[in-house]
Amino acid sequence: MCDTCGCNDPESKVTIRKPGEDHDHEHSHSHDHGHHYSHEHDHDHEHERHNHTHEHSYSHEHSHEGHDHDHDHMHEHDTHSHDHEHTHSKEYKLEHDILDKNKLLAERNRGYFEAKNIRAINLVSSPGSGKTTLLEKTITDLKKEIAFSVIEGDQQTMNDAERINLTGAPVIQINTAGGCHLDAAMVGEAVKKLNVADRSLLFIENVGNLVCPAMFDLGESQRVVIISVTEGDDKPLKYPYMFHSSDICIINKIDLLPYVNFKVEKVKEYALRINHHLQFFEVSATTGQGMDTWYSWLKENMK
Repeated sequence: MCDTCGCNDPESKVTIRKPGEDHDHEHSHSHDHGHHYSHEHDHDHEHERHNHTHEHSYSHEHSHEGHDHDHDHMHEHDTHSHDHEHTHSKEYKLEHDILDKNKLLAERNRGYFEAKNIRAINLVSSPGSGKTTLLEKTITDLKKEIAFSVIEGDQQTMNDAERINLTGAPVIQINTAGGCHLDAAMVGEAVKKLNVADRSLLFIENVGNLVCPAMFDLGESQRVVIISVTEGDDKPLKYPYMFHSSDICIINKIDLLPYVNFKVEKVKEYALRINHHLQFFEVSATTGQGMDTWYSWLKENMK
């Protein structure tokens, strides 16, 4: 289970395999690959903490002669607050340890990428923003100029990897089995199995989610957040950490602007409030509109 958000089944397994690869030979590992994905929220408060043991032993010894009210009110209010504090500190430490371990593995990935001159780009977005379509179009149009590899991240299915496989680019699928993000360990293993070529561009298509993927560095060179015009233009305000941690913002599906209530300038204004270094590309991966500026940026980054 994901310790940071509790998104996964503790018995689930992450699988990493290429399109067409036999299930019998798939590389799989549980979320216990060093990250200890068991979501130990140390629920020591098995609701025992809520038994405030109100042992009101009322020995009202009303000796009517002297009216001696021996009120032995043993109000034993147990250690509810102390134990709650300890539980929260354990949760915080566990999350902190996981992120620290991920950061270390991300730096290893980054060192590997730099040694082999691999430009790694982490694509993040909500589901349905058009990440895979953008990848298909980009690879198809530029594969004669740039060597591409792709890591696909989804909870289930090989669908996206099979789509990318049709472009001719080497691709591998990571299925997180309920997990809401990729992490550096998964990417490190996928890169080894994919055997990414030197001096190539590696796209990592993260699980569709604007929350947890923001917390996990994968060792990428750049993080690209994609938002489509079919989503609300207040997305940067709702998910500020993702926009704060990104280098590029692609606004996709601009061919649909006449049909939706979405203000491009408004989303840029909101995003720049959070991260004034963000660079924007307005594109339609379906029609090709605006893709040339995106392609120019990619080619420039490969130099």
